[in-house]
Amino acid sequence: MNMRRRPSLVGKYHDLEIVKRVDFGLYLDADGEEILLPTKYVPANANIGERLRVFVYRDSEDRLIATTLQPPAAVGEFAALRVVATTSHGVFLDWGLEKDLFLPFSEQHQRLATGRTYVVRIMLDHATDRVMASARLEQFLDDNPADALREDQEVQLTVWEYTEIGIKTLIEDRYQGLLYRNEVFTDLHPGEKLTGYIKRVRDDGKVDVTLRKKGYEEVQDAQSVVLQKLVTNGGLLPLTDNSAPEEISKWLGMSKKTFKRAVGGLYKAGKVRLAADAIYLITEE
Repeated sequence: MNMRRRPSLVGKYHDLEIVKRVDFGLYLDADGEEILLPTKYVPANANIGERLRVFVYRDSEDRLIATTLQPPAAVGEFAALRVVATTSHGVFLDWGLEKDLFLPFSEQHQRLATGRTYVVRIMLDHATDRVMASARLEQFLDDNPADALREDQEVQLTVWEYTEIGIKTLIEDRYQGLLYRNEVFTDLHPGEKLTGYIKRVRDDGKVDVTLRKKGYEEVQDAQSVVLQKLVTNGGLLPLTDNSAPEEISKWLGMSKKTFKRAVGGLYKAGKVRLAADAIYLITEE
């Protein structure tokens, strides 16, 4: 008779009942299996019979252990984690628990450097019932976005990694997207969350994304940025139509084209005055 394997408790959050108090912590019941919550994680006034929300993983001696610490991601989720050590078999990542998270070389598409942060997927090694990480994110993403994504759709982006032509992103933690370098006017870091928009879904399944709304809404947003910067800078911005794109990006985080459209609209609306060396905010007397 085939016995159905019980789902692993490891790498996930659980609401478990306190069943026993000992000198070194509490024992929690997990469907008949007792899991230790060490004393340093025991909340004040915790009592037998109460339930606690805990994260379960395996300690350095491979025992199931519970903690009230909250790692940035559980099994099946993505997180940006820093490499803290390299071994002959892989690297270890800091994920906020006493035991660092292992990422083997076989789950890397490039060698990861100590001290740098990378976006990884938290996964379960079913052979050992241990939590591990993978930097080969493509295997966890849907490669058929055409039916789910549409042009101009607002989406959540997670910065993944830089490439020669742009910045790879996760779209809703499900699809892969690309931000082109010439459309990004600020430094972005792995794991950073952004609101973005679908620019194009290509025939090959690749998706181009942008941080700017299309058309009229984009100009309105840009006008708000210009006005806010004028207010915080004492009613003056040392920018003109002849300013270098780099200078405009430094002040406002937008392209020169968007800047000119925004300022043109503000000028026509009587909200700014244009001079040879600057833009001035027009205030009501």
